Amino acid sequence: MKKHLFLLLTIGSFLSSLQVIRAQTNEIETEIIDSVYSEVLKESREFWVKYPDNYNPDGTEKYPVVYLLDGFSLKENLEAVYDNYWGHYLPHMILVGVSNRTNRVRDLTTSQIKMRRGQAMDQDTGGAENFTQFIEKELIPYIDSKYPATSYRTLIGHSYAGLFTVHMLVNHQHLFQNYIAIDPSLDWDDQKLLMEAKEKLSSESYKGKSLFVSLAAEQLHMWDEDITMENIMDDSSEFTLFARSIIDFSTFAESQKQSGLNFSWKVYPEDLHGTVPLPTMRDGLVFLFKWYQFKSPQKYNNPETTVEELVELLKEQEQIYTQHFGVPTAPMIDEMLNGYGYMNMQMGQPEKAFMFFEMNIKYNPTSANTYDSMAEYYESQNDKENALKYLNQAYEISGDDYYKERIEALNKE
Repeated sequence: MKKHLFLLLTIGSFLSSLQVIRAQTNEIETEIIDSVYSEVLKESREFWVKYPDNYNPDGTEKYPVVYLLDGFSLKENLEAVYDNYWGHYLPHMILVGVSNRTNRVRDLTTSQIKMRRGQAMDQDTGGAENFTQFIEKELIPYIDSKYPATSYRTLIGHSYAGLFTVHMLVNHQHLFQNYIAIDPSLDWDDQKLLMEAKEKLSSESYKGKSLFVSLAAEQLHMWDEDITMENIMDDSSEFTLFARSIIDFSTFAESQKQSGLNFSWKVYPEDLHGTVPLPTMRDGLVFLFKWYQFKSPQKYNNPETTVEELVELLKEQEQIYTQHFGVPTAPMIDEMLNGYGYMNMQMGQPEKAFMFFEMNIKYNPTSANTYDSMAEYYESQNDKENALKYLNQAYEISGDDYYKERIEALNKE
């Protein structure tokens, strides 16, 4: 490992350090602007793709995917949340930001209307089903064929895109496991989708699906400051219909335990419609991946925890991940396995260090860094023969002169 992790005593500081300390210089292009021509929409649709930090083009690992609607305008929000929370809270994932800069209202609204809030609509509306066909028949297959993606998908949408997100859950739940509807426009067309959603949530199964909904409540009424969360449902004016629709949907969804939907919602009293995406993405993703978080995290840092206990904890974690993702999945991302190995080396617990390094090689056999770390372990044990063995494997995989230089230096000792 080219850069050492310092001794870390808590899981929090450990994860914080992981996000700024990288084992190897990564010269791979990790962010791509791509596009696909849609026969459904009769136009080319642009999107961006961001690989996770541990992406190895020569590896075989595949990743869950987050699809973000209005992807270019909300890009920084998603990246800020993801970059700060991957590791303990979120898995490595591929992020996809889909452009809705053209024909946004047409693509994201769920029915055709001529008037909205007392004014004539001068844009095409009601194209959500068409846009759904684009996502299902063209975009997802393209992503799945070109990028290392699994079928575990999350959809995030704000405002009209939040309306579309609820539409996708209610009418096309097979496409995504997770949904985040940010301040969704559920007032659309006299709450037509809201009524449909209520009917389906009360009669259909949504087991295995998760939804997080947010409401920006800094301005519940456009001009009446006396409208609050406590009395808004008593108001019947057009000015509060947007917020009332979200509250109505959320309280109903919360009550439908028999639907099997994993549901949560949150009111943001100090946020406006334009500022609520950032905190919603943070809270929503943490909620959706609550199952991903470590069980008994303190035991990983406790010097008194035995190797056998750690192995059992990791087995349990692996079972949870594999069950949710539907494919065999390592119990920790590679950076964490490596980091815990170094942490235990510095804490004078070589048996634990070896276990973490060995497990990292098992799950990441094409990563030169995993072999380099095992070589450092053997160097710490004054085992030159095995250190050279693993350094040679790292060099064979990568061809990096760094490993060649380390081999030559170790041979001179």
